[in-house]
Amino acid sequence: MAQDSSKPDFWDTRYRGGVTPWDAGGVPPQLAAWLAAHASPQRVLVPGCGHAYEVTAFAQCGHDVLAIDFSDAALEAARLALGPLVDRVRKEDFFHFEFTPYDLVYERAFLCALPRVTWPAWGVRIRELVRAGGALAGFFFFDDNAKGPPFGIAPTALHELLEPGFVLEDDVAIPGEQSIPIFRDKERWQLWRRRA
Repeated sequence: MAQDSSKPDFWDTRYRGGVTPWDAGGVPPQLAAWLAAHASPQRVLVPGCGHAYEVTAFAQCGHDVLAIDFSDAALEAARLALGPLVDRVRKEDFFHFEFTPYDLVYERAFLCALPRVTWPAWGVRIRELVRAGGALAGFFFFDDNAKGPPFGIAPTALHELLEPGFVLEDDVAIPGEQSIPIFRDKERWQLWRRRA
């Protein structure tokens, strides 16, 4: 198997081989609850979308959502899952695509899929992608594991990546029964607000 998770072939191999332990198989309850409480439509980006289950949830709540991935196999899975919303997913490299800043960037198993050496570039890119006053929201995997993916992050390291561009507004531990095994008791829902 390809070993560099910064490359599309790493993910192509895993999706085509059915080795997807990060796949929750649906929309996380915490996101569903957040969407129910935040009805105002927004422009949303879902990077590293995988099967893109959340795209349907965002779209059904009236959000203008775009999901991106650079793995052909992941995109094939997303297109099968999305049906009539297939136009909401496209092949793009998170670090190199043209965009107008988003109201919200949704995080779910994307940062932890990236090799740690790429995290500073991720932090810069997130500041570019989220408009002033917008948000980065989703699930973050906190762990001190040496190998990955998933690559866990320390809370202080995440703060260093996002500050001073963002301020943490919401931070909720995810109950173990709402997590998939590889994230159990190690993920948190967080919302980071982009400073003006």
